[in-house]
Amino acid sequence: MTLPRIAIDAMGGDEGVRVMVEGAALARREHDRFKFLLVGDQERIERALEDHPGMAGASEILHCDDVISGDELPSKAIRRAKTTSMGLAVNAVKEGAAGAAVSAGNTGALMAMSKLALRTLPGIDRPALAALMPTLEPHDVVMLDLGANTEADARNLVQFAVMGAAYSRIVNGFESPTVRLLNIGTEIIKGTEALRDAAEQLKNAKGLAMTFDGFVESDKINRGETHVVVTDGFSGNIALKAIEGSARFVTDLLRQAFTSSLRSKFGFLVSKPATELLKHHLDPNNHNGAVFLGLNGVVVKSHGSANAKGVAQAVTVAARLLENRLIDRIAEDLGELGEEALKPSGKA
Repeated sequence: MTLPRIAIDAMGGDEGVRVMVEGAALARREHDRFKFLLVGDQERIERALEDHPGMAGASEILHCDDVISGDELPSKAIRRAKTTSMGLAVNAVKEGAAGAAVSAGNTGALMAMSKLALRTLPGIDRPALAALMPTLEPHDVVMLDLGANTEADARNLVQFAVMGAAYSRIVNGFESPTVRLLNIGTEIIKGTEALRDAAEQLKNAKGLAMTFDGFVESDKINRGETHVVVTDGFSGNIALKAIEGSARFVTDLLRQAFTSSLRSKFGFLVSKPATELLKHHLDPNNHNGAVFLGLNGVVVKSHGSANAKGVAQAVTVAARLLENRLIDRIAEDLGELGEEALKPSGKA
């Protein structure tokens, strides 16, 4: 199957062109159907491509030397959408020159540009940022929203649930993924009015390709019992950062413990296979690639500090979403919701 090419914002991220090109090349070594539109400084991209001769016939360069900085306000960045590597990569999706865009640049700017250029799907009030997180089970958990919307009403949460379930069916292969709303308790009386209203709507919805199972608390997110966790962007971002911080704390604690004495160092050698497995499981590069769900196009956000392996993972996520018709699946699922759930919330 021939896939639409993927636009790469080659200038985004902490290390820019070298890592983005290397990541795309790494992805293509695993999947030789991938083709790319590399957006950025042509001279620097050509130098980077010299180390990856297999990319020459699969890539086109769109020259642009203007870059959105990591601390640039979205309101300012959006005015340079037509002159920056990020904006041109997103615009390539809008114009049909690429099927998806991948950027490791400023998240807020990428969301603003993507929403302006691609617009949201009919029935979607706001796009949401979704990502995969590791669990104790073989599958990852899809979590959204992770920062695109600091507030969300019941309709937003219901729409997030539909989008998250569609994403989970693609990345994890579940026919009817289990969906829960993040809350301070599992009892039906807990949480805000928006959470309780969303839970009632999802419980009563018919024909959706998901299994709604009430609420989940934050300490159960990574247990693997839930396939999709839905929340507002404020709570989701805090939960994500807390989980990432806990993972780093555990790995740093283990490192200190294993280097504290000669006996500990010997213990490390004995347990190295287990610690390597733990390291692999917690490595964010293995779960890289957050997706802006709800747009009329596929846009994937790579972590700014991702290495080439992480960028390759983000590129692979974009390709899988194209191959499995993410946009069509979300639209089909939205058609199963009642009109009330699809009405705009009235918020910008």
